[in-house]
This record gives sequence, C-alpha cells and structure tokens, in this order.
Amino acid sequence: MKPKILLVYTGGTIGMRRHPETGSLAPLNFDRLLDRVGELRQLDCDIHHVSVAAPKDSSEIEAADWIEIRDLILTNETDYDGFVVLHGSDTMSYSASALSFLLLGLNKPVVFTGSQLPIGDLRTDAKENLITSVQIASLRSTSNEPILREVGLYFEYKLYRANRSIKLSAEHFEAFSSPNMQPLITAGVHLEYDTRNFIQTRAIPGIRSLANIPASVYLLKLHPNMSEWAFRLVEQADGIKTVVLETFGAGNAMKSKQLVQMLQYCQENEIAVINCTQCAKGSVSMGMYEASSGFKKFGVLDGGDMTTEATLAKALVLGALDLEVEIFKKMLIS
Repeated sequence: MKPKILLVYTGGTIGMRRHPETGSLAPLNFDRLLDRVGELRQLDCDIHHVSVAAPKDSSEIEAADWIEIRDLILTNETDYDGFVVLHGSDTMSYSASALSFLLLGLNKPVVFTGSQLPIGDLRTDAKENLITSVQIASLRSTSNEPILREVGLYFEYKLYRANRSIKLSAEHFEAFSSPNMQPLITAGVHLEYDTRNFIQTRAIPGIRSLANIPASVYLLKLHPNMSEWAFRLVEQADGIKTVVLETFGAGNAMKSKQLVQMLQYCQENEIAVINCTQCAKGSVSMGMYEASSGFKKFGVLDGGDMTTEATLAKALVLGALDLEVEIFKKMLIS
C-alpha cells in the first residue's frame, strides 16, 4: 500500500504564483498543484492537501497558528503516514521547533519546508524542496514503518532536526543551517542518512490538548550600552514565566546593576531565566569566564547549545502547561 502524505499549507512564498504581467504574487490554487509540479506523480505515494483557515505571511505567525497546525495534523493522524508543512521561511524555525514539542509522541514524519522563490518562477527552489520533502515523509522501512519519526525542516538538499535549525540567509537558496548538529538527511543522487541519528519521542501529558499558549516569555538580547528600561520591563509585564537571556560568547554578560536587579526579581518571583548564546555555533558554559560566574547564584539555567528559536518555543509550550516551577525548569533544559 502506498504511503499517504498530507500537505499542510500555512502560507509563504512556496504557495504563491507570480502574475505574468504585473509580477505581483498571489496564492496558488492547490487543487492544481500536481499540474505545476508534475514530478510529484512519480513518487510512490498518495498526496492530499489541506490549508489552515487563513494562510498568512510567516512574519505574522503566532502561537495560535502553531496550535492550528498541530490540530490539523492530529485530526489526520490515523489517516496519513506522513505530513509536509508548507510555511514561509522567515519564522519557519520557530514554528518547526514549536511543533516538535507540540507533537511529542506522534512518531510520524512531519517535514517543514518552503522556498525563497515562488513555485512558478523559472529558477525556483520550491519544486526541489517540495518533492524531496514528500519523498522523505514517505520513507518506509522493510517492515513498512516510517523511518523518520520526528519533526524536521528541509531546505536545499538537507533535512535538519526542527529544533536545531536556524534561518541563515534571506537571499541564498541554502537559507537554513544547524550549526551544532549535522543534517539528518542529505539529498544527492540518493538520500543519505543514518537511522541511528533519528529519534522517537514520548508525549507529555496535556500537550496535545493545549488550547492556548500565552505570551509568557521575555526575550532579552544583551548588547553594549543597554538602556536601564530593558531590564525593568520584566517587572512591568504580566504573566512572564521565562526570560530567555541572549548573552555574549560562552554565556557572558556585562557587569550591570540593572541586570543583577532583574535576576534577583526573577529569582524571588519564580521566573525562570535561561542563558542562551548569541553565537550561531557553540554553546553556553557558565562559569568558564568571570563574566558568567555570577549567574549560578541567581539560579540561571544553562541553555547549552539550544537555539534561541527552540528555547523560546519550548518555554512558551511548557509555560502553557500547569507545571510546578522546579519541574518546569528541569524540562526546559532537558
């Protein structure tokens, strides 16, 4: 029996076509997708499609959209063998990371992809990204089980673990990377992969039924000559459960009275603070330098080599669950 793959369209360049006279972009009629990408018929799978209620530019994506994507996939979980999510590239790593947590325990392939150019353009990257994403989602073992059982992000010949990906370029076709982890699959003449690098996940109670993800995270990027108000905002905002602190190098920060006051406030009010490096490659190592040695006394969590996108998405999803503070903090860095 052929694998059944569901395309989930959320918006973005990949689902657009350029008007031949005006050059303006308009949404593509997905009923004609096979006409525009006839190569999909050569794949040994049945392809169907569904769209979110209101496709949008990915810069407009919010947590409510993550829940809608999750629900579309879970509603069709038993009817399909794999899923390909078509998404704008600007916030794809955020969404893919969020879905990797919202779909824990699904153990079916979910591949996010998009493009830098519309699918109808002469030099588009959309066709290859779409075709190979569907092929990856269709991969089956000799026992007819899915080979990939996690959420990935495919772009320009490489499949990355979703929550290890970052957007690297606004112009090049090789728009994404995973600086601290090798790609799960590399597409050449053949799809090259080692199944030992793939993972299976277990569901967290309540995560599949989350109906709302509040804005509970404050992302603070340190930089020279910071204003005092940037540190005080956390005290003025309601509902903050996590501060994602983007630090220098291996997790370092300037000597700042305002930063210390913010950390004291967070500790006293059971707000988790997690230290993430601004560097694309490498990891936090608190205490390696004097500039980070003071963090531990305030209970700041070591974010290791997690990307900012994954850290923020994970903190938002976990923050929506009714977890005890210490359990929440432990899960945030696990």
